[in-house]
Amino acid sequence: MSKRIDVNDLNVYYGNFLAVEGVNINIEPRSVTAFIGPSGCGKTTFLRTLNRMHEVTPGASVKGEVLLDGEDLYGAGVDPVTVRTKVGMVFQRPNPFPTMSIRDNVLAGVKLNNKRISKSDASALVEKSLRGANLWNEVKDRLDKPGSGLSGGQQQRLCIARAIAVQPEVILMDEPCSALDPISTLAVEDLINELKSDFTVVIVTHNMQQAARVSEKTAFFNIAGTGKPGKLIEYAETTTIFNNPSVKATEDYVSGRFG
Repeated sequence: MSKRIDVNDLNVYYGNFLAVEGVNINIEPRSVTAFIGPSGCGKTTFLRTLNRMHEVTPGASVKGEVLLDGEDLYGAGVDPVTVRTKVGMVFQRPNPFPTMSIRDNVLAGVKLNNKRISKSDASALVEKSLRGANLWNEVKDRLDKPGSGLSGGQQQRLCIARAIAVQPEVILMDEPCSALDPISTLAVEDLINELKSDFTVVIVTHNMQQAARVSEKTAFFNIAGTGKPGKLIEYAETTTIFNNPSVKATEDYVSGRFG
């Protein structure tokens, strides 16, 4: 299922403001790639271009290419909604639908895409998705209870189950552990390591140790100053970024000298 992502000369705009400039990056299938960098450097904005989520902001646009196994996600006639079924998103704060049961939360994306599904197929999909999110054993006896009644860490794994239920090829995660306690964070990190066997995973994180623990490759973004565009400074194997970066700004950031 997982797909390769190739980004060529991507510029991201909000109106006339150039938010992210000149990104070139190749992300391998069935891998975890981490985006790191100081706040405001464009890493989340860039992440959101990978499934056209940034377009929900009025005036947002891009120039350049985002290729999913060679198919341009910004090509003529490409439907953004279809893109988002192929490239799922998990947000910074867990956002289960509060009035929906655990079961209905998992199926929400499937129903949103107007996919007809039998009751037995729906039950099988709910179980498969919750197992994939390492949540089944914790919630199997209360599937009809509200998703909002779960702990923060469980809610985030429920959101991951919701994302994988539509069978995407890529899963994007925008600081998925920033609102979680250490034990819940560990559970999500373990899950990320398992997800890469089926999906291409891209994660934005401010946690250096997390990037080192979960990713094979790391991309460091930076910004020259207020009002300047964010840029991809260095992209390499995670061990290289943390132990032997080729750019001084990368070394300064990962060693804690700034940011």
